[in-house]
Parts: sequence; C-alpha cells; structure tokens
Amino acid sequence: MTVQPIRYYGDPVLRSPADLVTTFDKELRGLVKDLTDTMQKAGGVGLAAPQIGVGLRVFSFDVDDVVGHLINPELHFPDEEEQDGDEGCLSLPGVYYDTKRRMNVIAKGFNESGDPIQIVGTGLMSRCIQHETDHLDGVIFIDRLEKNLRKQAIREIRKAEWYDPERTVVKVSPHAASPFGIGR
Repeated sequence: MTVQPIRYYGDPVLRSPADLVTTFDKELRGLVKDLTDTMQKAGGVGLAAPQIGVGLRVFSFDVDDVVGHLINPELHFPDEEEQDGDEGCLSLPGVYYDTKRRMNVIAKGFNESGDPIQIVGTGLMSRCIQHETDHLDGVIFIDRLEKNLRKQAIREIRKAEWYDPERTVVKVSPHAASPFGIGR
C-alpha cells in the first residue's frame, strides 16, 4: 500500500491547474496506485493528483464498486439535467454542502497505459467525475456554492482543527478595485 498524505484546503497546489500527462510510464502507474490506495484508505469516492501534491491531470475513483482512474479527462454533457446533493471533499474533512452538478456526464481520457477510455456517468459517478476534474482545474467544490453558502463554508473551515491559515492562498480578484474603497 502506498498511502500518501492528503493536502488540505489552503495548500497552493489545490488552486493550481494541473499539467497534462504526456508520459505513460512506470512512474505514472505508481501515481495511479498511490491515488487509489490513498483514496480507499481515506474512505473517499474520488481523489485527484493535486490532492496528494502532484500537479498532473489524473484522478482515481471508487463509486458503487467501480474502481478506476482517468487521465487527461475531457467532459461532455449529453443534456441539461442537474442534480443537487450533499458533496464533501477529502481536502476539506468534515465539510459537506449541497452542490449543484450535472446529472449525466461523458468523460473521455486515457488509462495508465495511454489507451483511450470513456466513462459514462450518472448520479454519484457523474458528481465524482465533475468534482475530481474541478480539482485538476484548481477549483474546489465550495467555489460552486452560492455566495452566502460559500461564506458559511469558509467560516466552518476556519474553525476546523485541520485548518492552517499560514498555508492559505487568497486569490486576487481580476476586477479593478473601486476608487472609493472595497464594497462601495
């Protein structure tokens, strides 16, 4: 077993877009094993490489007894149907909020050998694929919450035992600041 430490909210690697995998080798197969072992040990349904400090577009999943991984995922949505349900994250232990996601997804990518694969997901599998792909883009599920819920989640995170404000990265707004001060 190759369980790795999971990075928590605030670690800069969780906010950085991951790089495409270009080499399908023994090292990549080791990463897939690390992700799968770590995810299963932690009791999660998915784990993305940035969550163990690796900036590559790879994630593992374990949903309804289907265990696998996806490399360089591209998501397509066959319809507009949505789901709204409880979502959590191994990088935000104990934090759960209802989060809107698409009900159905078609994910295309590669396996650890570089062979093309496609996963058709609905319900929890769709939620997992979208959540883990967000991690590869530097997005955390609380970013998808409405403003008031996101503020509530951040307050909850700041009170969490695992939270370390020293490693928190605050994103700078791309919008110009008001000449009269913030919020005016």
